Amino acid sequence: MTSTLQPATTTEAVKRPGRWLALSVLVLAVLLVAVDATVLGLATPYISEDLRPTGTQLLWIGDVYSFVIAGLLVSMGSLGDRIGRKRILLGGATAFGAISVLNAYATTPELMILARALLGVAGATLMPATLALIRNLFHDSRERSLAIGIWGATASAGTAVGPIVGGFLLEHFWWGSVFLINLPVMVVLVLVGIRTLPESRNPRPGPWDLTSVALSLIGVIGVVYAVKEAATHGFTWPTLASGALGAAALTWFVRRQLTLATPLLDMRLFRNRGFSAAVLADLLTILGMSGLVFFLSQYLQLVQGRRPFEAGLAELPAAVGAVAAGLVAGRAARRFSVRAVVSGGLAAVGLALAALTLITESTGYPLLGTALLVVGVGAGFSFTVTADVILSAVPKDQAGAASAVSETAYELGAALGIAILGTIVTGVYRDFPSSPGTPSGAHESLGGAVEAAQGMSATGAQQLLSSAREAFVDGLSLAAGAGAIVLLATAIAAWFMLRNQRLDSAP
Repeated sequence: MTSTLQPATTTEAVKRPGRWLALSVLVLAVLLVAVDATVLGLATPYISEDLRPTGTQLLWIGDVYSFVIAGLLVSMGSLGDRIGRKRILLGGATAFGAISVLNAYATTPELMILARALLGVAGATLMPATLALIRNLFHDSRERSLAIGIWGATASAGTAVGPIVGGFLLEHFWWGSVFLINLPVMVVLVLVGIRTLPESRNPRPGPWDLTSVALSLIGVIGVVYAVKEAATHGFTWPTLASGALGAAALTWFVRRQLTLATPLLDMRLFRNRGFSAAVLADLLTILGMSGLVFFLSQYLQLVQGRRPFEAGLAELPAAVGAVAAGLVAGRAARRFSVRAVVSGGLAAVGLALAALTLITESTGYPLLGTALLVVGVGAGFSFTVTADVILSAVPKDQAGAASAVSETAYELGAALGIAILGTIVTGVYRDFPSSPGTPSGAHESLGGAVEAAQGMSATGAQQLLSSAREAFVDGLSLAAGAGAIVLLATAIAAWFMLRNQRLDSAP
């Protein structure tokens, strides 16, 4: 690939003063999103007990954020290229903090789902803007690799901070408090970002095509909803109609982009094999991992009886591994190769998930901790390098759109993973044997079974919880096996699709 950078005439043209301080503001935005996504898993049992959602509503609470954010990322990334990435980042951060309050004080499952959806709208502005600003702050390819590693490591650190802080809050306050921790981060981000972040945008942006925005949103949500409903209820007519509508909207979206003078998303980006391979690898990797991660907090608390804070600490190895791997991933990819680091990382995650198929109610922490550490290391290597490949494949004026494609793959994979693998868990769980008269809510979710047991005799409660926990673990084991297959297949595909990719060829 031929570099598209103009030759630097000064040191400042390559190495912008204050770039590392600006990076510290960008990683705060990443921390904001990562913490929010992580604490939800810990808070799920409490939300289930307080708001009493059905099993389907509980899944919507978990994945509607990803549905909405996946549908809007491309649009928001393109909008940032047009109106300014600093402007959309700071505006999105302000909205993200304000809507977090609505999440904290939701009083019904329906309001909680709405609040999560609105949070997805705000969240869609943050991630593309941070990566795009990194692309424009760091022109030197090696510095950019390190900056992306720090960006990814912060996201991983958020997955560690979230459970620990969230666990502490859940033990001392009500579940809504876990969303209020976004507020101080948002305040610091906005106040410091106003002074330190440079503005950047496409100098020739063209109009923002609202028809393309609508097609993108309808297409992604329609397809993802159809997959979710088909996995849960089979191929009903409404499900097929939703899928057909989504597919038609996406087809129209692609055709429209090819005819516009200034498209929302330049489809020619996908002609770059490295770009396409990295996007596909991210999507399938998250798909294979996310369903398991979503239910792991419930396993640690409701099956093994850990307190929220203890459950948060138990998940720490994954974040530690990802932070360590992310910081050295760029160097490793240059010393060995892009495909070796990405494929090796994905294979490691796949093998760790395969080990989790052996999980039981009494599985000791050494196996869990080791598997989580390997998952973190593998994911840290893979995601950092694929993000670098994606940003390196495009001119800096299109960094927002390219970043949005990367994040769309991530969020779409998360939504599909929770929908598909989560459905495996709930599908197995719902069939557990129970005595006549057991409340129907006990079969909707494990949290529902715990609540139902509180109104039963000691013997009845023990029998109910024993059967429910055994079924939940069986479903979790099956989902881990499915995730392992996806990850190992993705590792093989990445080995072939990423051949001859070099980070040093970054434009």
